[in-house]
Amino acid sequence: MSLRLPRIKGLSPGGLSAILAVGALCLSALGMYLAFHNPVYGPWAAGAVALVIFVSSWLLIRWYFKTITNALFEPVYKLIRHRRITPGAFRRKSLNYQLESLRRHVDLWIQQNEQQIVQLRQMEQYRKDFVGNVSHELKTPIFNIQGYILTLLDGGLEDPAINRLYLERSEKSINRMISIVEDLESISRLESGQLRLEMEDFNIVSLVAEVFEMQDRLAKEAHIELSLFPGSPKAIKVRADKKRITEVLNNLVINSIKYGRKNGKTIVSFFDTGDHVLVEVADTGIGIEPAYQARIFERFFRCDKARSRDQGGTGLGLSIVKHIMEAHQETITVRSEPGKGSVFTFSLQKTARTV
Repeated sequence: MSLRLPRIKGLSPGGLSAILAVGALCLSALGMYLAFHNPVYGPWAAGAVALVIFVSSWLLIRWYFKTITNALFEPVYKLIRHRRITPGAFRRKSLNYQLESLRRHVDLWIQQNEQQIVQLRQMEQYRKDFVGNVSHELKTPIFNIQGYILTLLDGGLEDPAINRLYLERSEKSINRMISIVEDLESISRLESGQLRLEMEDFNIVSLVAEVFEMQDRLAKEAHIELSLFPGSPKAIKVRADKKRITEVLNNLVINSIKYGRKNGKTIVSFFDTGDHVLVEVADTGIGIEPAYQARIFERFFRCDKARSRDQGGTGLGLSIVKHIMEAHQETITVRSEPGKGSVFTFSLQKTARTV
C-alpha cells in the first residue's frame, strides 16, 4: 500500500511546494533587483534584503506544510489509533518520513482489522455450525418422543404390548437430551472458567483400574479386553482434579470400546517423563482417517456418525476431554491409522516417585 497526499483545489502539495519555492526565488530576485537599482542601498543591503525575503518565504512554506500535514494526517491517526497527533510528533521530520510513518501505521491497522475480520468470520461460521449441530442432535430425540407419545394417545396406551415399550423408549430419548444439555453445560463452564478444579494427589494407576471396573460390562458386551500394559507400575502419584480425570478416562475408554473391533483390546500405558507422566489409551479399533484427526476434538464432530448415534453418544465427549486437559494446563494428542486403531495420550503432573 502506498499513500499520497490528497490534492488541494486541483494541485498536489508537491506542485504547490514547487510554486512557492519558485515564488520565493522570484521575490528574492526582485528584492535584489530593487535594492541594486536603489541608490540608497548598496550591494550588501541588497543581498541582505534578498536573504530576508528568501528565509521568510522558506519559513512560510515550512509552516504551511506543517499545517497541512497535521490537518491531513490527524484524522487518519484518530481513526486508526484513536488519538491525536502530538505537537512534537513530526518536529524536524521530513515529509517523506511523515508519509512513511503514516503508511506503516495504516498498514498495521489494515492487518489488524483483516485478522479481526477473519476471526469474526470464523466465529460466525462456528456459531452457525454449532447451532445447526445442537438443533440436529436435539431434533432426533424430540421427534422420537413425539412419535411415541402420539402413538400412545392414539390408542397405544391401552395396548400392553406397546405402552411400556414406548414409555421406556421415550425415557431413553429424554436421557439422551439430558446428556447433551449436561455436556454442553460442562463445556460452557470449562470455557468460561467458572468450573474450578479441585486439585488433589491420587494414584492414576488405581484410577484407571476403577474406570475399567465401571466399563467392564460394556466391554464384555462388545467383546473388548481392557488391560494395563504389562509391567506397568502399581502406583503413580499425580496432582489433578480426580473427578475430571475420571471423566477423561471414562470418555477415552468408552470411545475405544464403541469404535473397537470384536475380540479387540484397549490397553492403557504410562510413561515417566520426569515431572510429568504420559497416560496412553490405545485400542485396536477402526482408527481415524488422517483428514479427521485434526477435528476429532471439535464439538459434535464424528468420524462415523451413524455408528456414534446408534451407540448413544452426544458427540461432545472428546471436546470435554480437551477442555478438561486445557484447564489443567496439560495436553492431549491423538495418533491413529485407519484399520489399526487409535492412541490418545495426555499428560499429568507427578507428585511423587513411581513405585
